Amino acid sequence: MKAAVGGLAALLLLAAPAAAATQNLGLGLGLGDQQDNNRPIDIHADNGIEWQQNNRVYIARGNARATRGQVTVFADTLRAYYRPVGGATPANVSTGSGSSQPKKDGSTSSDPVGGSSTEIYRLEADGHVRIATETQTVYGDHAVYDVDQTLLVVTGNNLKLETPRDTVTARDSLEWYDNRQLAVARGDALAVREGKRIRGDVLTATVEKPPDQASHIQRIDALGHVFVSSQDQIARGDSGVYNLDTGIATLAGHVTLTRADNELRGEYGVVDLNNNVSRLLAAPPNAQTTAARPRVQGLLIPRGKPAAPTQ
Repeated sequence: MKAAVGGLAALLLLAAPAAAATQNLGLGLGLGDQQDNNRPIDIHADNGIEWQQNNRVYIARGNARATRGQVTVFADTLRAYYRPVGGATPANVSTGSGSSQPKKDGSTSSDPVGGSSTEIYRLEADGHVRIATETQTVYGDHAVYDVDQTLLVVTGNNLKLETPRDTVTARDSLEWYDNRQLAVARGDALAVREGKRIRGDVLTATVEKPPDQASHIQRIDALGHVFVSSQDQIARGDSGVYNLDTGIATLAGHVTLTRADNELRGEYGVVDLNNNVSRLLAAPPNAQTTAARPRVQGLLIPRGKPAAPTQ
C-alpha cells in the first residue's frame, strides 16, 4: 500500500525545492523501496497539471498517472499538498518581487518555493484509483496518505489488494500503518490464499521483512464474525489469529467447526488448514479460571451405506 506515496509525491517534486525530495516517502509491504526516493518521476495527465501557489498544492487531472521506479499511481485526479518547514520565509511567488508581503497583523505571507525548505504533508488520489507495482496492485475510489502519521487509507467501492498469492477485499477501507508495519481491512473483510479464506469485520495483517527477502504478510488477526475455511472444513468464532506461514488458525469465542454434516461447538479451536486437522477445546489451554468450563459439544452424522442395487 505504501507505494502510493512515492508516485504521488511526484506532483510536488516537479517544482518544489530539493529539500522536499529528501523526505523519507518510501512505502513498505513490498510496494516500494527506499531507493525509489532518488529516482526520476514521470507524470502524465490528459488535462494538464495545475499549481495553486496560494493553496500550496499541485493537481494533475484527467487520466492522471505518476510513476517512480517500479511504482505507478493511476487516478482521475492526483493532488500533493506541501508546507514550509524550519521557519523559512521564502520569496513571494505570486508577486515575483522576491519579498514577503505584510499582513494586517504585521506578519508576512509567502509561498515556500525557490530555495526554501518545504515538505509534503498530504497526498490524495481520486477516481478509479489504482496503485501498482511489479507484484502488487491496490484498487479503490479514493486514497489519502498522511505523511505525519505515515498512514495510507484507501476507500470506495470494490476495495481490493492483489498479489501473486493473496487477495484482500474490504467494504469500508484498506489502511496501511507504516510505523507499525500493519495493514488493516475494515468491513466484511476477506483474505484469500490458495483456496484458504479468512473473513471478519476487521482483519489486521502483520507484515514481516526478512533480510534480503520481499515483505510478506506473516499473520492476520481477525475480529468479529470470523470465518475460516479450506477445501473441506469451516470454522467460525468471535475472534481469530491466522499464521500464514504455518497455515494454523486459532479461534476463540462461540467456536464451531464444521465438516460435511458434522459440527463441533466450543470456546476455543485450532484449525490446521494445510493438513486439514481441527481440534476443539472448552477453553484456551492456558486459561486461568476457577469457574466450571463448558463442555465441548458435537453433532456427528454417520453416512448411510448406499442401497444395494435391485435385481
